[in-house]
Amino acid sequence: MAPRPETSNMRRDFADRNELVKYLAEQFPDIAARGIEVSSMRGGRSQAIEALQRIDPIGYGRNRNFLSGAVSRLSPYIRHGVLTLAEVRDVALARARDSNQSHKFVQELGWRDYWQRVYAQIGDGVWMDREPYKTGFSKSEYAQNLPDDVAKATTGLACMDGFSADLRSSGYLHNHARMWIAAYLVHWRKVRWQAGARWFLQHLLDGDPASNNLSWQWVASTNSWKPYIFNRDNLERFTEGRYCCDCPVRDRCPFDGSYEVLSLSLFPNLVRDQSPHKQQGKV
Repeated sequence: MAPRPETSNMRRDFADRNELVKYLAEQFPDIAARGIEVSSMRGGRSQAIEALQRIDPIGYGRNRNFLSGAVSRLSPYIRHGVLTLAEVRDVALARARDSNQSHKFVQELGWRDYWQRVYAQIGDGVWMDREPYKTGFSKSEYAQNLPDDVAKATTGLACMDGFSADLRSSGYLHNHARMWIAAYLVHWRKVRWQAGARWFLQHLLDGDPASNNLSWQWVASTNSWKPYIFNRDNLERFTEGRYCCDCPVRDRCPFDGSYEVLSLSLFPNLVRDQSPHKQQGKV
């Protein structure tokens, strides 16, 4: 790995963003070798305040599960300390006549705070299984490495390849997309959640070990009482058919079927009363 420059000696002024990107690639060649995609999202306090003023907490409560829903995309600013949870909460509450109208939005801020508090207690323990898998399989039965076709968006599944490509190019994924691709990787591909968590942290602008890892564990069932899964109907509904119509494997979709049928296929060792989570979750 190439030595990294002392950050105190790095340039601060650039003619434009392209010059900045080129300079950073020269200074950090080991990182640039992984890919030179640059998100269109702009950093800084002024950009964060503009984004904060555009939030719609009431709309978020109604349609947050849709990829087209009123999500705020404030998480990168919160992750890097540009915005505090308290100031986001205050703006969200001020937007509603009744605090219940902002409940779901504020609840998400509470989850982020909770994950950080857990992280403060266990530190690098977020990389270890909090509990055993509750899938009927042992840890040793899961692969340790991320499959190349997932990382390169060449699985042949339009949805998963779309999510993978978006993750790499934009540094962002809607929370529901994070849940779907996490469930696909762990439960359909039988890969340990740690591989997916590392992959997300390489690309997500809002990625941090607390929210990221503990949410992956929620999907995997090592930080919850059941595994999380989804089916085609769920994905097609909340993506508004964006992927399924043109998917090359739409007639043999691995996500097709009821939750009961998928559960029996994915978790044959589980008893019937241990059916997995279906739609709600955090990633």
